[in-house]
Order: sequence, then C-alpha cells, then structure tokens
Amino acid sequence: MTSRSCFLGVERSLTGKRWEERLRDPRQALALAQRLGVAEIVGRIMAGRGIGLEDAQAFLEPSLREALPDPLCLKDMAVAIERLVRAMESGEKIAIFGDYDVDGATSSAVLTRFLRAAGCEAAVYIPDRIHEGYGPNAPALLRLREAGAKVVITVDCGITAFAPLEAAAEAGLDVIVIDHHAAEARLPRAAAVVNPNRMDETPAHEDPHRLGSLAAVGVVFLLVVGLNRALREVGWYKARNLAEPDLLCLLDLVALGTVCDVVPLAGLNRALVTQGLKVMARRANAGLTALCDVARVEAKPDAFHAGFLLGPRVNAGGRVGESSLGARLLTSDDPAEARRIAQQLDAYNDERREIEVSVLDQALEQAEAAGQDRRGVVMVVGEGWHPGVIGIVASRLKERTNLPALVIALDPETGIGKGSGRSVPGVDLGAAVIAARQAGLLINGGGHPMAAGLSVEAAKLDALRGFLGERIEAALQAADYRAALGFDGAIQPEGANAALVGEIERCAPFGAGNAQPRFAIAAARIQRADTVGDGHVRCYLSGAGGGRLKGIAFRALDGPLGPALLQTAGRPLHLAGKLRLDAWAGRESVQFIIEDAAAVNG
Repeated sequence: MTSRSCFLGVERSLTGKRWEERLRDPRQALALAQRLGVAEIVGRIMAGRGIGLEDAQAFLEPSLREALPDPLCLKDMAVAIERLVRAMESGEKIAIFGDYDVDGATSSAVLTRFLRAAGCEAAVYIPDRIHEGYGPNAPALLRLREAGAKVVITVDCGITAFAPLEAAAEAGLDVIVIDHHAAEARLPRAAAVVNPNRMDETPAHEDPHRLGSLAAVGVVFLLVVGLNRALREVGWYKARNLAEPDLLCLLDLVALGTVCDVVPLAGLNRALVTQGLKVMARRANAGLTALCDVARVEAKPDAFHAGFLLGPRVNAGGRVGESSLGARLLTSDDPAEARRIAQQLDAYNDERREIEVSVLDQALEQAEAAGQDRRGVVMVVGEGWHPGVIGIVASRLKERTNLPALVIALDPETGIGKGSGRSVPGVDLGAAVIAARQAGLLINGGGHPMAAGLSVEAAKLDALRGFLGERIEAALQAADYRAALGFDGAIQPEGANAALVGEIERCAPFGAGNAQPRFAIAAARIQRADTVGDGHVRCYLSGAGGGRLKGIAFRALDGPLGPALLQTAGRPLHLAGKLRLDAWAGRESVQFIIEDAAAVNG
C-alpha cells in the first residue's frame, strides 16, 4: 500500500495517516480528458480510480439498460420466481422477513411495494434487535406459519440461518432466501437460495456486472424484475386488468439501501444509484419525502444525503426504537402516517446519538488502556452497552485507531455478547468471523469483508480475541496495510468555486469504490476558528494566493484535529478535505470539509 507517492511529504498526519496521491499516471488522466472532452480534473479523478478509456463513458453516463443482467443468471432465481408465481396464482399467503437496518428496510419495502402493485399484499416481519437479534429465528418463522403464511422470503438475511430454516421446513413452510452476505459451502434448507455470493456462483473476476458487490436491495430488485416478467408471461396482469408495476419508481429505495450498505458504487450498483437518486428527487415516495423533510434535505438529494442524513434515521428505529418503523415508513402511501413515523425516527436518532456518545467514550478508554497489547484488531467489551449503537462505535474506533475494530455489548444476565465489527482495506472481517464460528467460538456470525456481526458467550471472549487477533494480524501483514488518505490533487482557496465543484460532480455518485474526491490545501493559514454544534470546528482559511475559504471539521474536538485547528498560533498547516456546495439563507457558497491536517516541514 505504500507504493503510491507520498503527497506533500506527509508520512504521518495528525490522525496517523500517510498521504498518498491517487493518480499514478498523469498521461492516463490527460488521455481521458481529451477523449471525453471533459475538464482535466475529471480525467484525474477517473484515472485515479482505475477507470480506463473503454469504461470511461459508462462511468460518466451509467445506463441501467446496459448494466442490468438477466436475473435468471443467478442460481435458484428461476426456482424462487416459479414458487412465488405459484403462490400468487393459488392465493397463498406470503410473508417477508427482513433485517432491521437500511438495506433490510429498503429490501422489504421494494418487495412489498411491488407485490402490492401486482395485487398481492404481503405481511412484513422485522425482528427486534434486542430480543431476537439478527436474522431469521425459529419462533418467529413458526408464528408466521401459524398465521397462515405458506411462503416466507428472507431479505438481507438467512444465508447462515441453518437451524431456524430447518425448523421452518419441518413445519411445512417454504422459505426463499434473498441475501448477499458471505456464504458457506453448505447452504440452508430452503425452497430457493438466491445470493450472488454463494460459493458456487460466478467468480468475481468473471462477473462483468459485479453482482457479488450488490446490496441485498439490489438482489431484491433483480428478483422483482424477473418476477414481473414471469407474471406478464403467465397473463397475470391481463387477466386481472392490472397495469404492470413501474419498476423504475422503486429505484429511490434501491439507491438508499445501496448507498447505506456501503457497497462499491461500480457496475450495476453505480447505475442503480445514479437512476435512483433521480427518482428520489421527484419526491413520489411518501416515506422518503417525509424523511427528507425532517432531515431538512432541501437540495437535490445525492449520495451524501442518503448515507448521512436519511439512512441514520431509518436505522434509528432498529437501533434504539421499534425495528419495524423503517420498513413501515418506506411502504406507507399515507403522507400523514409517513410524517408521524419520520418524526418518531428523527427523535430516535437524537436518542441514538446520546447513547452513542456514552458508549464511544467508554470504548475509547478501554481501547487506549489496551495500547500496544492489542493484536490486529481493536476488540472492546462492555456490560450493558446498547447493541443498537455498537456498529457505529466500531466505525469510530476504526477511524481513531486505523485498525479493524470489534465492539461487543455483553448482557450480564445471559452472559451473551452481541458484537459488530468494521474493517480496513485488505482485511476480510466477514471471513474471519465465519472462521471463528466454524471453530466453535461463536454462537453465530457472518458479514462482508468490511463489516461483520456476531454473538458470543462471555466465557469464549478471550479465545475469540486471540483467534481474531492472530488471523487479522496475518491479513494486515499480507496486505502490507498502512493507514492512508488518497488525494486527487491540491487546490488553493481562491480556486475552490462552484464551477470546480460542478466539474467534480460529473464523477458522482460518490461512495464506496468511488470515493468523493479529496484535495489538499498546502500551507493553509487559519484566519479564525471556533467551535460550533456538537464538537465541530468552524474556521476560515487563506492560502498563498490570498483567497479565503470557509471550512469545517465535523466531530473534531475529541481527537487531535480539532485542537490543532483551534491552536495554530499563526503556523501554517497542510489541510486535507473535500469540497461541498453550502446553500444557506438562499446563498450558495463552497465549503471545505476538513478531514485531516499535517505540519508544514521546513
């Protein structure tokens, strides 16, 4: 990872990162700019992300028509569709079993809305995070069976629910698994298992559509596309005098779930999010409209709004409130009901923030006390910690320590810990957790390369720490991992204008796999700095050319960045950050979102 050139000579910044230039070959950037007739900065951004000439047009103008594959390319998709068509034709009751996060809520909502438009109402069941935990559980599935369900579709869960799905099958319940999490060689007993990450699916390097990187809501959308086609072929709509559902109207939900699940925005994902954000801007979904209103999203929504303003509020129900609220909001067509739910989720989000601060303080104290004794992974355990915030706290720990982090909330009554982890590039945390489960150290667990969840007995915590530490330490060494920030270039305050932001936005949507461009302001001087809001630092910057630029560092006071900005004593700093248009009181200006800083040597 250290083969890229060191940017501005920064080997170790205030947050402990090496600054690296993303662009390795300036000639490639120039060739892209000339071939496409775009600004040089656009060529630099694309080349820095490995976009070649043959993929450049599709990157700038992603087309769903070109990117969408035949859904039947996925194993068991045809079986799943056939079973659903049969259930609809015979009037069997269908239930949807979803996860409580944004991907699960949007997956449940996409499927519910499609079935409703096709004349079929489905029951939706979202488990309680505290009392039931993640994924299908036998009691809930059996209750659905007793309530008359003949078919249950699990979305964003189920791929490792071996015992619950076995119990469901024994009770005569047909379960269709629609998931995207890492799978094992053994599959659960089900009527169909649709998952692009099945071990017998097309290998990633042979998959032109990058289906393995789909969020669950992307897999659900493929199911809906295939099911819609099958219903048309059997004359379902014609026989009932129904108009075919407008599948494009579901893309706002697909975009929200895809962005919030932090999957790479490349291939099909990029097309889904690009088109979905356009649909979101129409404000046709009552739930999303209400959510935008309570989150005060007044501008045209983009991936930032989806990931940092809308998503956390949908998640808040599952984290500290009622798990079903997110799915209920996104399936509601009643503006008044949607407004009530959105306001409730907004209040839960405020409560979540307060709980998060308390748990994060304790987790940081524990991590700092461990110091150099930690191996590979920062693992912290706390009795009574709220399980709803441990994923967010794990993200904060990873950012602070530059290492994979695992946060476990231990229930003192049951002696069971629920954990959530976040990883760094080059370390497949999901695979490590699955290996720990296979080694008998976990009750259950799984996930993605960058995130994972688990349940563990208190008596096995030390063994788990050793197992994961050894495995992850080896992965870090194999990846030659070193915490780094990638840069797309350097700017001066006077050059940071709306025109530049407009050119940069040609490369949107930004997210995982297509990071929002980051720039450095070399030897910037802080003209004025103060604290605002909840630990943010606002400042006004000047550069060598005499221009001025407004900047802000979010949640910076509890780390090294905030104090450095407040106490420069006139000394210049290299600053790292991103440009964003700031619309305030009807006026549009450019703001620099400060992420890091480094001393100016010499």
